Amino acid sequence: MASEDLTSAGPRLLGPADVRSVAASLDFRPSKHRGQNFVIDANTVRRIVRTADLSADDVVLEVGPGLGSLTLGLLGLQGGVSRVIAVEVDPVLADALPATVATYAPQQAARLEVLCADALRLTASPQPAPTALVANLPYNVSVPVLLHLMSLLPSLGGGLVMVQSEVADRLAAPPGSRTYGVPSAKAAWHASLRRVGSVGRNVFWPAPNVDSGLVAWRRRDPPATGASRQQVFAVVDAAFAQRRKTLRAALKGYAGSAAASGAALARAGIDPNTRGESLAIEDFARLAEALSGGPSGGMGDA
Repeated sequence: MASEDLTSAGPRLLGPADVRSVAASLDFRPSKHRGQNFVIDANTVRRIVRTADLSADDVVLEVGPGLGSLTLGLLGLQGGVSRVIAVEVDPVLADALPATVATYAPQQAARLEVLCADALRLTASPQPAPTALVANLPYNVSVPVLLHLMSLLPSLGGGLVMVQSEVADRLAAPPGSRTYGVPSAKAAWHASLRRVGSVGRNVFWPAPNVDSGLVAWRRRDPPATGASRQQVFAVVDAAFAQRRKTLRAALKGYAGSAAASGAALARAGIDPNTRGESLAIEDFARLAEALSGGPSGGMGDA
């Protein structure tokens, strides 16, 4: 596929030949260890940008921009975005991205900022504060990165991430479903999430061994609880560590005894014979409060 314009005044998007040409100019080979699979299809980029529902006021955070396929699409959005902050852990790719954007999108290059950093190790917000996260997240760290950024950056109002198809199902799963688990519950603390599409493996270079899914999310207030986010997440981890066991049994180690876990479940109004997969994040928050012995009400850490 040849390079194409996103808009009449927009950037040229990267096709397969462009991606390989940029990589060859850098003497760069994708790293499986870093989960580097680059989008080579302009229509997929258009679809992601369109589905992300961005506005001209948005400061977009992109994690893992790689060779710049999605970066160019974000910068070329009809109506524009205020800024794109691209966080790239690979120093070769981080150094090359501004030049790639200057070549393919010279009119938009001033709206790009590149940070050579590990997104999992960010401890402060980039400036200006990002309002949306749109990214093709590396498969091997997609959930930790998403949860870390949701927690670290309260300015993020929502976004769209592309992740492994199975992970997309888990992130968007409701309580009671077969795929509901730790990622579902923890992400729900921060946001409402829904799966909004699938992406085949043939639009990547190199092609991964699995398909991908698109997950849209919108921030919401965390449950009202006297327990902290860390306490709630610890209960979530304990409940799903032995997901086939009843909550009374699964939480025995965390609570100190089966009797203590049963008493906390009773205080929280939860059937001790149910399993973790049936609890919404609000239930886990109520249970964490009961296990901690704290008062009801209040607001946990966002």
